[in-house]
Amino acid sequence: MPTSRRTLLKTSAAAAAAFSFDWTRAQAQAGAVRIGVIYDLTGPFAAGGSVASSIGTQIAIDLVNEKGGVGGKYKIAPVNVDSQSKPDVAINEANRLIDQEKVDILNGVFASSHAVPLAAKVEQQKRILWITTAVSTAVFKDKNLQYVFRAQIHSDQYGQAFGGFLGEHAKARLGMEPKDVKVALIHEDGPYGVGVAAADETFAKEAGLQVVLKEGYSASAPDLSVLVTKLKRAKADIISHAGYNPDITLFLRQARESGLKFKMLFGAGAGYSQLDKLRATFGADIDNFCNIDPVPAQLLDPAKLAPGVGDLTKTMVARYREKTSATEVPPHCSMGFNQTWILLNNVLPVAKEKYGGFDPEAIRKAALDVDIPPGGTIQGYGVKFYPPGTPMSGQNERSTPVVMQNAGERITVVWPTNIRTQDPVFPLPKGSVYGA
Repeated sequence: MPTSRRTLLKTSAAAAAAFSFDWTRAQAQAGAVRIGVIYDLTGPFAAGGSVASSIGTQIAIDLVNEKGGVGGKYKIAPVNVDSQSKPDVAINEANRLIDQEKVDILNGVFASSHAVPLAAKVEQQKRILWITTAVSTAVFKDKNLQYVFRAQIHSDQYGQAFGGFLGEHAKARLGMEPKDVKVALIHEDGPYGVGVAAADETFAKEAGLQVVLKEGYSASAPDLSVLVTKLKRAKADIISHAGYNPDITLFLRQARESGLKFKMLFGAGAGYSQLDKLRATFGADIDNFCNIDPVPAQLLDPAKLAPGVGDLTKTMVARYREKTSATEVPPHCSMGFNQTWILLNNVLPVAKEKYGGFDPEAIRKAALDVDIPPGGTIQGYGVKFYPPGTPMSGQNERSTPVVMQNAGERITVVWPTNIRTQDPVFPLPKGSVYGA
């Protein structure tokens, strides 16, 4: 059937309009910085802090774009992917972002079990991997990475905080010499848990503490009753637990059912930083548990930070609550926001202005130029990356965690002593379900 002149004109007009739209969009994207953003938006890691990190990252991107983009000129165009709490999916998505989406920068990564293989993969392809959340020391140690950076803390620092807190408070709070304090270290058996437990063991022994049990398990284990039985037999005073969300819930439920008692439990971020979720299941049972992690920015005194940092924190907190209706703003939001903010405001402008572009080599050089003093970020620590040729090349040498305590419906900082917001409740009070 012949096409009428009228139909031909309408079809041509539609095609022209579509072409015009695509051309306009392409032109808009041409001045944008495309960044691949990788988080676990589904699966067990999602509730363990990954979604909170992704929201923090998006808030940072939104704030920069609202001011015109990087340097006020180049909008950020995120390409978001879901790694589904699976290492193979994370690797496949990273490959797709690099090969098909043609991005030079990957940002995010919640799980250390993803970060370790991703770092090797991205380094090999000479793209930038900017890690916001995963903590395993194994990502960087003795790898001499050139294109992978992390302003976040690393897992050895959990052990330093754990040993430091107990060494400082054992005698005064427990009435025990450190050598008489029995410590149990339990952990999921991925790079995150293994790294934290190894550091806990090293620094606990340095503090003179007794390590009476060190036990790993699969984060997807359907039953942890054997682990609970081992803890009861070990008669540990202190438990350190590195876990995600489902396994923490399972452990605490079975510990309560079996009558496990202890003087204190220390979490190591991840699921222990998702207080809204834990409190919905356990209520006041988790009151006074401690948690070691980078600090949620809203807990710091803005007067001790660089000018403007406190206001930035208020904006982040307000936007997180608007997006989620959450009461608590978890540390993972601050992690996602803080590390992304550093990339967008302290690295990319320098890459463009000093090194000529947003290519991986320019970004790598700009990252090594970063020199933020303590107090210069919303999480309190400064930023200076270890240079190539050093054992932790690419890791922030100025990152620091804190020990926090669940004080009812709020969180307090109880260590280091110089920035604490409350004296620790230690040991657990007699009214605690788990209190020895």
